[in-house]
Amino acid sequence: MSQHEIENTPGDRVQYREYKIILQPQHFTTPQAFPDFWEIVRKTAKKFDVKVHENEDAFVNQVREVLFFDTADFDLYKNHFILRLRTNYKSGWPQGIPELTFKYRHPEFKQSAAVDVRPATPGGIARIKFKEELLPLRETLGGVRSIFSHNCVLAKPREGLEMALKDLAATFPAIHQLGADRESPVRLVNDIAVEEIQVDVGELHFGHGFNGKTTISVWRMRKYEKAFCGEFAFQCKFDSEDDLHKSSLKRADDFYRALQTAAPDWVSLGTTKTALVYNLSPSGGASHSE
Repeated sequence: MSQHEIENTPGDRVQYREYKIILQPQHFTTPQAFPDFWEIVRKTAKKFDVKVHENEDAFVNQVREVLFFDTADFDLYKNHFILRLRTNYKSGWPQGIPELTFKYRHPEFKQSAAVDVRPATPGGIARIKFKEELLPLRETLGGVRSIFSHNCVLAKPREGLEMALKDLAATFPAIHQLGADRESPVRLVNDIAVEEIQVDVGELHFGHGFNGKTTISVWRMRKYEKAFCGEFAFQCKFDSEDDLHKSSLKRADDFYRALQTAAPDWVSLGTTKTALVYNLSPSGGASHSE
């Protein structure tokens, strides 16, 4: 196979809306945090006639290791690129081939859509996903802002990720636009390995087939076994934005806004999980700027 086989469109068509709320870490000291927050979700959903489907294994913990790679000067992140490796674990052992995600994320739709994240190197299957990620406003509860994320996901062994920027650019040509030193080594960001504990709680149904797969997770620093954030998220997939029903979108947006104000002591504003990893210090402190 001379090139990666591409699944999904590599173009500029958004096919996912993913609503995210970053949660304060102090709540995640025991597994009870997951059902506690889910109860707030259920009560808020009922007020907006959002149908809730709970999975039979809703609170079975799934464990993943999450690693971010960049140059010492964070040339990728400063230019809106993210390189992340995720490995699933079961009973303490890695399962399958890790998942490498290369993404370009920007608040402007046109700028994100214009970046071609497809790989140039041969072999394997690359999944291209273009998402609109919905986040709370930076300083106020009850609002919505967007980030557009153009993602390439492929299977990648853990070995060989620490390389020079020029080697990474040979795999992902979009990196050629960076003005950084091409000899700069790419290394693990802040020497931090993230342990993610996630539960796939179920689905939220907003009507007319607009349904969101729903998760709650906590991110911890493996080195200190210390939580630095949680996240509630639901992701809705669709073929075309033209097919989306306005009433369903409004119900999802209204529910998302109300959930923030229903849980004010849970919500962490003005950041993302990735931003926290980049701002974490080896002592475990974090800056909540994005």
